[in-house]
Amino acid sequence: MKNLLLQYKPFLLFLGKFIASYLILTILYQNYLNTFDAKNAEVDSFTQIVANQSATVLSWFDSQSYTMPHLKEPSVKLFYKGKYISRIIEGCNAISVIILFIAFVIAFTGKFKNTIFFILCGSILIHILNIGRIALLCVALYNFPQYEHVLHGVIFPLMIYGIVFLLWVFWVNKYSNHAKATTKK
Repeated sequence: MKNLLLQYKPFLLFLGKFIASYLILTILYQNYLNTFDAKNAEVDSFTQIVANQSATVLSWFDSQSYTMPHLKEPSVKLFYKGKYISRIIEGCNAISVIILFIAFVIAFTGKFKNTIFFILCGSILIHILNIGRIALLCVALYNFPQYEHVLHGVIFPLMIYGIVFLLWVFWVNKYSNHAKATTKK
C-alpha cells in the first residue's frame, strides 16, 4: 500500500489540492449567493454586472439594447433591438467556470507570483470572453431563434470551456511545477 501511495503521490497531491481549493471556493461563493433573497427575485450583484456589461456590448451594435429586472425570478432580462432575447441568471456569470479554472491552476502549482498573476489574468480573460459570449449569443438568438438549443447548449458553452482548457494547457506547459520538472529531464 505504501508503494502505491508513493507511486501515485503526484496525482494524489494534484487531486487533493484540486478538491480542497474547489470546495473552499465553492463554499465561499455559495455563502456570497446566500446573502441575496432569491425568493423575492433578488439577483446577486455579479450577475447584475454581467448583464449590464453584456447590454453595453450589445448597445455598440444597437442602441435599443438594455436590461430590466425580472420580477418573478432572480434573473435579469436582456433586450436586443428592443426585443426580449434572454434572461441572465446566476449560472451565466461564469463564476463557477472561474472557480474551476482557479482550482486547476492551484492544483498544478507554480511559483507563487506566477500562480497569482495567471489566476488574475485568466479570471479577467474568462469574464471578458463571457461578456462577449453572452452578447454574441443574444445576436445569434435574435437572428436564429430556431437554433436556441444548439447555440445555448452546445456552441457557446464549448467556447468558454474551450478557452479555459487552452488556458490550462498553457499553464501546465509553461508555468506549473510540472513544466519545470519536464524541462529538467
